[in-house]
Amino acid sequence: MSLDAFLKKQIEHSGPVSLSVYMNLALGHPEYGYYMTRDPFGTGGDFTTAPEISQMFGELLGAWIVDTWMKLSQSCGSPQHIYLVEGGPGRGTLMADALRATRKMTDFQDHMSLYLIETSPYLIERQREKLADHNPVHIMTLDDLPDDAPIIFVANELLDALPIHQLEKIDGTWCEKVVGVKDGALSLGHVPASEGLVDAIPDHIRDGDGGLFEISPARAGFVEKLAARMTAQKGAALLIDYGHGTSACGDTLQAVKDHAFVPVLETPGEADITSHVDFDALRRVLAAFPVVSGFKLATQRDFLLGLGLKERAEALQTIATEAQQENIKSGYDRLTDPDQMGSLFKVMGFSSPFLPLAGLTHEIL
Repeated sequence: MSLDAFLKKQIEHSGPVSLSVYMNLALGHPEYGYYMTRDPFGTGGDFTTAPEISQMFGELLGAWIVDTWMKLSQSCGSPQHIYLVEGGPGRGTLMADALRATRKMTDFQDHMSLYLIETSPYLIERQREKLADHNPVHIMTLDDLPDDAPIIFVANELLDALPIHQLEKIDGTWCEKVVGVKDGALSLGHVPASEGLVDAIPDHIRDGDGGLFEISPARAGFVEKLAARMTAQKGAALLIDYGHGTSACGDTLQAVKDHAFVPVLETPGEADITSHVDFDALRRVLAAFPVVSGFKLATQRDFLLGLGLKERAEALQTIATEAQQENIKSGYDRLTDPDQMGSLFKVMGFSSPFLPLAGLTHEIL
């Protein structure tokens, strides 16, 4: 049975499902889910992420991690044990590059335990192979992380894959988009939105003329749990993803297969499904945690340049072949060009009090 057939059978038996449920099943169904059955990354997959574009991305995150660890150590009086955690590690490329960049920092390596949050059996095996020297511990959720040491958390393109609800104001009433079956095919329809979802819409949008608005309780819940960990254990978090800095109406749900956009309902379980992250909504979540240092948000371009991407690229160019030089330049451009990843991708950071985070000085909020 395919996921398409599974969904149709479930809908015909129990009724339409929310887009949130649809995304959860399309991406994470144990048997048919997109991430459970394949390596989606790189030219041979469906999309390419920043760590796969250039080693410089992971290397600079390694520098950020060490800088954050040193500041944590100073605030506590001496080097201490720390949990380095990555959410959604993909092939393990980002973390492999980051830890290679920290190999001369023996104090850090000696005091660090690596934890990876991953649900895909296929990707867990790739991560174990690539990070074997660092003995990674795989966990399913943040709840599985020990609570007896500070945390440095990083994630690249994790939040965009967490499920959303789409709400639309129709004739003055907020409705929710749902997935049903029409003429034998999956199709979109509307049902009245729950009071809880409507209450989560910012006042200026809820009371306005309407439009389509996206809400992700899954993202809010994840960031809330992370902030609670920072409150109890100290540490810092860095989340990199594409999205917008101010809450606004708009349909950003998309599916990608073979490096091209496809209809969201066309091939469930065979395409990546994501949406743009509403970082403004996550800022409101963090406002409930006064002991967590203020929300920071910068463009990926400003963040990477602030960490020394230009200088790192120039250093690599001096020892590279002509072909390698072209790859370095291409990677640099893709990561920083405002028309590519430089502006659409944002870097969100927050931390324990009095812990300044490198690279986040050019804020956009």
